[in-house]
Amino acid sequence: MKIAVITDSGANLSSEFIKAHKNLFVLPLIVNMDGKGYRDQIELSADEVYEKLDAFTISTSLPDTGDLIKVLDQIEKEGYTDLLSISISSGLSGTFNAFRLVYEDYKHLNITQYDSKTLSMALGILVELALDLVAKGTAIEQIVEAMNKLRYEDTVAIYTINTLKYLRKGGRIGKVEGTIADIIHIKPVITVNNEGVYVTLAKNFGMKRSLLAMRNILMDKFGTDLIDLVVHYGNDPVQALELGERLKAHLKIRNISISQLTPVLGVHTGPDMFAYIAHRV
Repeated sequence: MKIAVITDSGANLSSEFIKAHKNLFVLPLIVNMDGKGYRDQIELSADEVYEKLDAFTISTSLPDTGDLIKVLDQIEKEGYTDLLSISISSGLSGTFNAFRLVYEDYKHLNITQYDSKTLSMALGILVELALDLVAKGTAIEQIVEAMNKLRYEDTVAIYTINTLKYLRKGGRIGKVEGTIADIIHIKPVITVNNEGVYVTLAKNFGMKRSLLAMRNILMDKFGTDLIDLVVHYGNDPVQALELGERLKAHLKIRNISISQLTPVLGVHTGPDMFAYIAHRV
């Protein structure tokens, strides 16, 4: 058995990480700008998206089906017998179902499909775990069990944004409340629930209080447990770094990384956002 892993660019994995794992294949989601499609992380940067977000008509769409079939053929040609597919939440994107339809007609690989019910590096850490376990010779069934534990028991993924207009515009508002939130300056703390859609965990007046609420959520979940932490940002890496440093005083952090949110996700959050992805180690 030779196992490959495939995911989409919603996993927010770095190009360095992708290049370092020969059995990892990443399909780019698409950013549509005034009628032209751009492959996420390949043909468009997050900064370019933020610069044009209010001036252009911008939306997102699924990976190109032709790209997926080419990758599947490449995986087969390289001698892989099995494929573990780990996708962005089906509650936030049609990617999972689009992949499923292609997989049903592709008979050359044993394919296991996993709906992460999450996104960004909360999805990325599931991919990282899967790759580690594949390298150790772990059976796919056990990998799925380990991913379930990480996703539903050991990870917190939360974010806050300055305005809900981009979520609302992109149809990704889910169960997040806030029709008048922008008017009265309420900043929500948002997560993806076990059904894979956005929900509000807390509502605060102003970004500073929202960030404090996020810190408290992490403290309540992990206490003195050792964790790894990712801080996502839109267009403010300096503040993201400062936030990460401050969290070190309240949490037992093994590794911390500062990561710009991938363009296809930034379309829906806007530039003024911060996210904490933390998991027990």
